[in-house]
Amino acid sequence: MFPIKNWHNPEEPVNNANQDRRYKSFLMDIDLQYLLFLQQLRMLLGGHLDEIFNGISKFAVDFLPFLPYVIFWSVHRKWGYRLISIYITSCVVNGLIKLTVCTYRPWIRSDLVEPAGDSKVAATGYSFPSGHSTEAAAVYGTTAIWQRNTRRSLSVFCVIMVFLTGFSRNFLGVHTPQDVFVGIISSSLVIFLVLWIEQKIGNNAKAYDWLTLAGILVVIISIIYITTKSYPMDYVDGKLLVDPLVMMTDTFKSLGCFTGFLIASWLERHKWHYEIPVGSTKLPLMTGLGVLILMAWRNIFSAAIFVHFFGRNAGNFIGWVVFSLIGILFWPMLITKVCREDKTKND
Repeated sequence: MFPIKNWHNPEEPVNNANQDRRYKSFLMDIDLQYLLFLQQLRMLLGGHLDEIFNGISKFAVDFLPFLPYVIFWSVHRKWGYRLISIYITSCVVNGLIKLTVCTYRPWIRSDLVEPAGDSKVAATGYSFPSGHSTEAAAVYGTTAIWQRNTRRSLSVFCVIMVFLTGFSRNFLGVHTPQDVFVGIISSSLVIFLVLWIEQKIGNNAKAYDWLTLAGILVVIISIIYITTKSYPMDYVDGKLLVDPLVMMTDTFKSLGCFTGFLIASWLERHKWHYEIPVGSTKLPLMTGLGVLILMAWRNIFSAAIFVHFFGRNAGNFIGWVVFSLIGILFWPMLITKVCREDKTKND
């Protein structure tokens, strides 16, 4: 092996054992070295790009998740439904991987890493894989596939946004490259799997019912798994470094959303088949109002109503079940009713 400088302690004698140990340590820390390089770049630029990348990053989780519902309600029912299923499934996969690997955030691994702005406060859950990258890849990626033959420029833009969102997580110092890479890859695999299953099943309603049952079993097994497995319990100065109960919250939200999706999709498939009321003058208004209601439910009412009574994780699970029921079942029913009355008046 080639000589390696002992950069931890220049006075410590360098021997073959130390060389091997330091070399492995250096390789393991390459991801942090990359974040520190971007951190220096942020400082050299005076923080002028911080808000741009912060905006790209926040858009992926604050606004992009509502796009599938807009498409489902008013643009293209089938692709909207695909987007919803892919997005929710990707979030479930992301949460389960996070709670399995339990990787600490970069600034916990090294106090040299200082995220930009409020990124440290806004970041939730364990680090690996990146939730922002996962969600961006799920929605942007599916949209890119949808539009690849009709709006090529939009498809290219969506692909660019996937990688820009991923890079923003590195640039802001909240995720390592491997966090971003696996987030994108996991969503890509979910996209492929969902589209492949849909192609194989076609219009076989019974097969979809079996998938719904399988999904419920996955939720039950997942809850048992994440609540009974062991987690790292590291203390600094007598204080728990990362509380596993807090780290579970996002996954409980995703599992609740997935459960609501399974229930709503079964009811929508068997009892209420939504059709977009094309041409209704009230459809844009109802779509916009629906987005506002979902935002209010996610950001205010879900936690205020259910978390207060049932606790952090159970409350979030129930609240997100309701979120999916509103988005996939109740609001489309109201859109149909309002737009039908509108059409009757116009006729």
